[in-house]
Amino acid sequence: MTKEENCIILDFLPQGYADRRHPEPVAQALGKHFSLLELVPKEGITLKPEEEVYIGSGPRDKIRYIKRSLVYADLTNFGKNMLNQFVTKLVAEEEARFVEFFNKSTIVTPRMHQLELIPGIGKKHVQDILDERRKKPFENYKDMVDRVKLFPDPAKAIIKRILMELEGDEKYHIFTPARRRVWPTNI
Repeated sequence: MTKEENCIILDFLPQGYADRRHPEPVAQALGKHFSLLELVPKEGITLKPEEEVYIGSGPRDKIRYIKRSLVYADLTNFGKNMLNQFVTKLVAEEEARFVEFFNKSTIVTPRMHQLELIPGIGKKHVQDILDERRKKPFENYKDMVDRVKLFPDPAKAIIKRILMELEGDEKYHIFTPARRRVWPTNI
């Protein structure tokens, strides 16, 4: 898993969660590698949704510590509403990263290619994408749409896949960190 350096604040709860005994201010955030995190700000710091904060290993100006990883169900309603907007923004800003995925993706199993995990891409599209990338690597989303017949909007398909990985219990994670299963210990 890639370590997050920066996050975008999805929601800030200055009084913490209402159902907790010892409330402390917390922020819910989305990392650039699509980790969902709960952050505790430094004393006196107020964070705003859409604000980018540094959480790397160097000195942090606003964040005291990373409290825990979150799953989609942990997000507030406001955080869930902001998630789509920020995933869309990151997919647009980092187009080269996602085009590289299409240029370098490989098989998952002997019968399935990573590209088939992207919504709207079936076996026919996979073959067309592989044929085109053998000729020349894709340069951007527009190049992909121009060269692969009836190809869905790659950015929208990637956004949909990322949200599926964050929201659900997908078997394969290609863009987000895999969720760790927590098994009950008192059985």
